[in-house]
Amino acid sequence: MNKEPKGQSSFQRWFLDNKIVSAMLVILLFLLIVFMLNKVSFLFQPIAQFFSAVGAPIVIAGVFYFLLNPMVDWAERRFNLSRIVIIAIQFVVLALLIVWGLAVFIPWVSGQIMDLINQWPTYWHKIVRIVDQVTTDRKFNNVNKWFNNTNDEISSWLKDYSAEYAKKGLHGVSSVLGTVTSVVIAIVTFPFVLFYLLKDGHQMPGYVAKFLPVKVRQSFLTTLKEISRQISNYIRGQISVAFAVMIMFAIGYTIIGLPYGWLIAIIAGILNIIPFLGSFLSMVPPIVVGIFISPMMLVSVLIVFMIEQTLEGRIISPKLLGSSLKIHPVTVLLVLLSAGNIFGILGVIFGVPGYAILKVLISRFYNWWQASSDLFNDQED
Repeated sequence: MNKEPKGQSSFQRWFLDNKIVSAMLVILLFLLIVFMLNKVSFLFQPIAQFFSAVGAPIVIAGVFYFLLNPMVDWAERRFNLSRIVIIAIQFVVLALLIVWGLAVFIPWVSGQIMDLINQWPTYWHKIVRIVDQVTTDRKFNNVNKWFNNTNDEISSWLKDYSAEYAKKGLHGVSSVLGTVTSVVIAIVTFPFVLFYLLKDGHQMPGYVAKFLPVKVRQSFLTTLKEISRQISNYIRGQISVAFAVMIMFAIGYTIIGLPYGWLIAIIAGILNIIPFLGSFLSMVPPIVVGIFISPMMLVSVLIVFMIEQTLEGRIISPKLLGSSLKIHPVTVLLVLLSAGNIFGILGVIFGVPGYAILKVLISRFYNWWQASSDLFNDQED
């Protein structure tokens, strides 16, 4: 007859030393911590307000940091120059680009918009003619009913919104002024944040690691390096692909003679920063313009889109993005849908890099747990 080991109780043998029970206790403690944090969430409101105030300039500076820091590191190694000198040169180039944008690009965009406004009566006449043809044809009775109901709903919504906005009065105006002020403050302050990030950002991980135990410092630095690589690859890759898409659309629309082709191409490049959804949204303006020009123009727009998608999917994206993030396309779609539903447009833009960061953290934690826990041992003690 086997006897229990001396000093070991049944409770310890069946509960404390049971791997399944231990795992369930860990999960229960984690859920309990989440529940308690939710109950004391008011304690974190000042922190949330602080980050809402400084978040925009930090995010903008962070994007520019991941774009410019590789050039700073390369120039520092190649030419043995001071980081401050290199950063100053970059800031001068950025300032010149901003001046060029204010002097050339913005007037050109304004001219395109004014031309569109001047041509709008012609487009509107075509819209009215198409609607009249549809509404007078008995074959489209159901379409007519849907159109009338939709028109009534839109009119009702506009009246309700106007009445609600009128009730707000000065509050609505102050809200708009507050938003404009926040944007101006973000634009003015982000260069200062960017300067210090470029100057001292490479020293920040080592400085923070000094406050951690010696045993976890190397793991901490490795994790930060991996996160930085993931974000840097994503930002540079997406912006490079967006620029390439803009150029391809601009060339294609110029060849087929699409009105406002360059303006539509710039919009397509900006929208392409949003994975998957951006390509779909970027096709709405050229298709609408093509419909009003002629059926042949619409066919030409679709041909340009198919050629661009083929080049982007087969050549541009694999070369510029590669498989650095190692995220399945279905996962990207799920992240975009869920993040967009929860956080709106910011969730759509930052959902994928946020998922990449969480993936790194969870993977590192799981590897540590797998190495230190007895739950993954193949042999029983």
